[in-house]
Amino acid sequence: SVAILAQGKQCLFRGPLGDSAGTMAYAGALPGYKTTYETIKEGSGQTVAKGATVTVHATGIVKQTGKKFWSTKDPGQQPFQYQAGMGKVITGWDQGCLGMKLGETRKLLIPAEEGYGAQGFPAWGIPPGGSLDFEIEVLKIQ
Repeated sequence: SVAILAQGKQCLFRGPLGDSAGTMAYAGALPGYKTTYETIKEGSGQTVAKGATVTVHATGIVKQTGKKFWSTKDPGQQPFQYQAGMGKVITGWDQGCLGMKLGETRKLLIPAEEGYGAQGFPAWGIPPGGSLDFEIEVLKIQ
């Protein structure tokens, strides 16, 4: 697996992926951010806080095309680990996971300005100005 730096952020990619599509409703808002979320499965106990090392399962889909560009659940992939709230991943992910509980699954709708921006990430099929749908499951909080 590979963690790549792009635009000063750790990118969320570890190999080629197939296609996936779906529609979602987003029930929550993040104060001060445009990213929204829906809690799919409630967690319990410890919560994701700024500075915590978090291990998650994640699947990312380009909203405009319905194409999956990355998933830790694909064959040969492993859960992803990052430091929460520290700006080491895209803003929508970083802020959208704060407050999640151990075992919780959340869907995030991340607009371009809190994802890969006006330039997108063409190598992964993320178009300029592309919005992202992420499903995140918290596996471990340290």
